[in-house]
Amino acid sequence: MGFGFRKSFKIAPGVRLNVGSKSVGVSAGVKGLRYSVNSRTGSRVTASIPNTGIYYSTTGGRSRKTPAYNRQREIQARQKEINRLNELEQAALSVDAYENTIERIHSIHKEADDPVNWIKIRSCNPPFKKNEGQIGEQEHAALEKLHHYKPNLMTKLLKQQNKEIETLQKEVFEARKKDEAEYHSWERDVKIASKVIDGDIDAYFQVIQEFNPLDDLTEFGSGFEFSAEHPKIVEIEFDVHSDKVVPKEQLSLTKTGKLSVKHMTKSKYFDIQQDYVCSCVLRIARDMFALLPLDTVYIHATDTIMDTAIGYPRKITILSVKIDKRALNKLNFNHIDCSDSMQNFLHNMKFKKTTGFGEVEKLKIDY
Repeated sequence: MGFGFRKSFKIAPGVRLNVGSKSVGVSAGVKGLRYSVNSRTGSRVTASIPNTGIYYSTTGGRSRKTPAYNRQREIQARQKEINRLNELEQAALSVDAYENTIERIHSIHKEADDPVNWIKIRSCNPPFKKNEGQIGEQEHAALEKLHHYKPNLMTKLLKQQNKEIETLQKEVFEARKKDEAEYHSWERDVKIASKVIDGDIDAYFQVIQEFNPLDDLTEFGSGFEFSAEHPKIVEIEFDVHSDKVVPKEQLSLTKTGKLSVKHMTKSKYFDIQQDYVCSCVLRIARDMFALLPLDTVYIHATDTIMDTAIGYPRKITILSVKIDKRALNKLNFNHIDCSDSMQNFLHNMKFKKTTGFGEVEKLKIDY
């Protein structure tokens, strides 16, 4: 079943993961797992090109769920043209980007992955009955085109029949390769689905790597370590890096449209920091429950502080929480206060409005 000793892997800040074909045992041309799984279950689709690290959207592709995340793309596009803007336009864009950062911090928990139906994936029929000698749809269509080929008069006059037939034969070969890739994709999906359902922890980690559900958090600067030794429980250590995420200055526009920059008060900074950490915790839990057949996740948020006793930075745990799936699913994520929502779960957190987070002990895993 894949447990009995502890297994773990890390996702570094700013790194977009994409597992290569060797790790999933598939050949070139096979669609990324997220694309393949979502297309089989009718969910949203984000495609990854294996071995390239390239992600792209397709029809019904992965879409963000909050206005803040959707507006970020527009702002990023405008920022590329900032040199062409006048002073007032640049000021307005700076304020827009600042406000969008705050909005996204408060929206992180809403951007959860859609649930994956591994039972449905495991029971999916193959694209064609290869073991019975059947060929795929694309090869069948290409062969039909070849068999019904009739050269026109001009082709005969120019003696191009052989060249056109050769082109059609190449199309048959390429179609066969695409069908083979689709078949291997189905084999891979069924194999992974079976392992996930059986509680194989290595398969869990593979799914997390392939789906990369927390990609926007790594862009914020967060890192993650996933650990497990029981198929119903996963432990995640989450590096907050709040100093890189939460703005230290407030941006606004004056009555004349010029940029006003003020130092953010400590109480406001710590309030945003707490919301950010708690929103991330909820998001991490939601993604884990959406992707894997878990009952419980333990999440430990860590941050680096300057320890004045030794004069060096020190990594501490600032929030440790045990989240049960049933309790989490009862929450209305559109209206909760993320910081207040921690009351629904067993957790350790010390927070003061004037000093922010304090160090706490990690919760021990209750198997």
